[in-house]
Amino acid sequence: MHPVIAEFSQYVLVRRGLSEQTVRAYTSDVRDLLDFLTLSNTNLLAASLGDLREWLAHLVENGASSATLARKGAAIRAFYAWATEAGKLEVDPAARLITPKAANALPKLLSEGQTARLLEHAEKVASETELPQDLRMWAVCELIYACGLRVSEATGLNVSDLDLSQRIVRVIGKGNKERIVPVGKPAAAALQLWIVQGRPPLLNAAPVGKAPTAALFLGQRGGRWDPRDVRERLHRLAAQASVPDIAPHGLRHSAATHLLEGGADLRTVQEILGHSSLQTTQRYTHVTTDRLKSAYRLAHPRA
Repeated sequence: MHPVIAEFSQYVLVRRGLSEQTVRAYTSDVRDLLDFLTLSNTNLLAASLGDLREWLAHLVENGASSATLARKGAAIRAFYAWATEAGKLEVDPAARLITPKAANALPKLLSEGQTARLLEHAEKVASETELPQDLRMWAVCELIYACGLRVSEATGLNVSDLDLSQRIVRVIGKGNKERIVPVGKPAAAALQLWIVQGRPPLLNAAPVGKAPTAALFLGQRGGRWDPRDVRERLHRLAAQASVPDIAPHGLRHSAATHLLEGGADLRTVQEILGHSSLQTTQRYTHVTTDRLKSAYRLAHPRA
């Protein structure tokens, strides 16, 4: 890795406390900019505002979405702000860089009935095969939905973070913020079976001489489970269960929506999801209001 990028990566990880996933994304975005600038023999620390705008235009021409542009713009602004503060630059070229705002649209959601069908299918497969990977898939789906977790939060859990006697889980979210979330009975049952029956065979699959991992969810080689594999398996599970295609983040958003529709207040949902701002949680009220209006139009004779 370019030395300056490596230094920036360490800064945002240690000093700013960003998650490893965000650090990887920021690092990748700065490296993309470096590759672009290299084509015109421009040094990363010698780039002008015009160079940065040309890079964004290049991304647009190659089909980048507004969400991608917003994220890459945030990464570049963070990099040059750090470089300026660290004395590597006299003037921040990204200070006036404007990128489009990401659309504030929620991912696809499942209805309560569709979610139940997905989870029931995961349980059915796990009970029929009793294979570690199927027990694991059932457990992680139940946990993400029960607790409204991000997939990175679920795969980042250690066994010690889970207290099944109290039915709570300790979650480290964005910015290394800790929260305690209750775990429902179905999720607790799936997790108990995974820990007792599914996890040990994968733990034994670790290479000889490697120290056992404390991770709650293990991959096929005994290490921590990769979030990308969770996504791929969930897409397949949704197809098998004959429900609309869903990603782990969509399952998290489904949980938030169903909580609000069930009568939970915004503050409670905010705490469960680990949102730093109540405004982020308020997005879900638009979903529930839209559903309310739809039901009203269909049912009320004067609608």
